Amino acid sequence: MRSAPVRDLGLTLPVLAAPMAGGAGTPALVEAAARAGGLGFLAAGYRTPQQLAEQIIATAATGAPFGVNLFVPNPLPVDPAEFRRYAELIAAEADRLGVTLDAAAPVEDDDGWQGKLDVLRAYPVPMLSFTFGIPHRDDLAALRRTGALLAQTVTNVAEARAAAEAGVDALVVQAAAAGGHSGTLTPTRQLPDIPLVDLVTAVRGAVGLPVIACGGLATPEAVAAAMHAGAEAVAVGTVLLRSDEAGTSATHRAALAAADRSTVLTHAFTGRPARALRNAFTDRYGAAAPYGYPALHHLTGPIRRAAAAAGDAERLHLWAGTGFRHAAEQPAGVILNRLAAHL
Repeated sequence: MRSAPVRDLGLTLPVLAAPMAGGAGTPALVEAAARAGGLGFLAAGYRTPQQLAEQIIATAATGAPFGVNLFVPNPLPVDPAEFRRYAELIAAEADRLGVTLDAAAPVEDDDGWQGKLDVLRAYPVPMLSFTFGIPHRDDLAALRRTGALLAQTVTNVAEARAAAEAGVDALVVQAAAAGGHSGTLTPTRQLPDIPLVDLVTAVRGAVGLPVIACGGLATPEAVAAAMHAGAEAVAVGTVLLRSDEAGTSATHRAALAAADRSTVLTHAFTGRPARALRNAFTDRYGAAAPYGYPALHHLTGPIRRAAAAAGDAERLHLWAGTGFRHAAEQPAGVILNRLAAHL
C-alpha cells in the first residue's frame, strides 16, 4: 500500500475482500482476507444494529483487522401506484413459491442508520466504507473520532469531488462491471459503462485522495492494470462468491458455475441498479419494475428467500460482476494471492 492514509492500515496484500451484504460476506471470509495480508469487510447492510454488534465482536475476537461497510440513507421513494402495480405483477411468482408479499404499503426505512453509528462508536474498527450516499459531515466527524479510515464509494468524477468535499479519507472507485448494487448516488440515471482503468485515471486526475478500485476485477492482469492506473489497492467480491469461506447460497453457487449465463444491470429485485446473472425474473420484470429503494427490496424479499431455499435460480437475485466465470471453489486466501500475482 503506497501512500497514507491507506498505507497506515499495515496491509501487505493490496487485494481486499469487498463487503457483500445479504449473507455472502462472513466473518470467516474477513478473517481469511486478513490472514492473507489484506483486509475484509463486514457488510452492515440489511443487519440490525444488534446483529452488526455481534458480528463486530466475533470478528474482533479473531485478531484480524477488518472494515465495515454501511448503506447510507439516500432515499429513493417509490410511487405508491407503481408499487401496487408491480406487486400485482410479481404476485404470480410469490404464489408459485408459496409465499405472500407484504404489498399493503411500501417500506421506506433507513437500514437502522443511527443505531449502527452508535454501534461503531462503541466498537471501533480500522476502516469504514460508505455506499449509496455520502454521510452528513457531523456523522463523518463522529466516526472519524473512533480512529477509523473513512472511504466513500463513488462511480464517477462528480461523486468523487463531492466525497472529497465532504471530508472522507479515501475513495472506493466502482465501475459498472461490479456485481451487486451500484454505489451510484443517482440510481435512476443510466450507469456509463466506463472501463475501471479509465475511471480510476479520471478520478485520480480530479481528486487527490487514495483510491481503492473495484468492479469486474477477476484476473491478475486486471488487478495489475488497476494498480498501475493509480489505485492504492483493489477490492474484489464476485470472484470470492464460490470461496470456501463465503456464505453464498448453494443455488447462487451453482448458477455462478453455469457456462450459459451472462450478467445484466437490473433494478427489478430492489428498485436500485445492481448487476446480476440474467435469469427469468430479470427478463420478465426488468423493464416493468419501478425505481424505489428500499421499498422493492422489502417487497421481493419473500420471493428471493424462498427461491434460494428451493434451489430456484430463476427467481433469485444472483448478484455477480462481469468476471463471475473466474469465481472458483478455493480458499479465499488462495484466490486473493493469485490475483496479486502480477504486482
